[in-house]
Amino acid sequence: MKKRIGSYPRVRVEGGGRGVVSQATAVLLVETARKSGLDQAISEALVPWRKPRAVHEPGKVLLDVALAVALGGDCLADVGMLRAEPEVFGPVASDPTVSRLIGTLAAGSTRALAAIRAARAEVREHVCSWPTGR
Repeated sequence: MKKRIGSYPRVRVEGGGRGVVSQATAVLLVETARKSGLDQAISEALVPWRKPRAVHEPGKVLLDVALAVALGGDCLADVGMLRAEPEVFGPVASDPTVSRLIGTLAAGSTRALAAIRAARAEVREHVCSWPTGR
């Protein structure tokens, strides 16, 4: 990792065999979220749920949960596998922080879900407008 752009570090992939990560397929998911702008869109959409002195952005926490599920996790505590690879995932919230955020989002489910859906739709529209290279 050299620098951070958006919610996740920018990972440079090399074939030399040094700095190997155990979740190599996760690099593709992180880069997709970063390049599509999904990380920023979700973070912006969830600003109303960010506590004043929070260290972790709600959007990043939510995307970390989604990444953990995509990598085979089946509970909130599985974000721990991301925490083990800070070069790929950057800072990952603690299990209690993740749990509190999910509880907060669930309590305002209608507004939170609408905000997340709007962010996803915005990114989907943006990505679908990319040239196909044909």
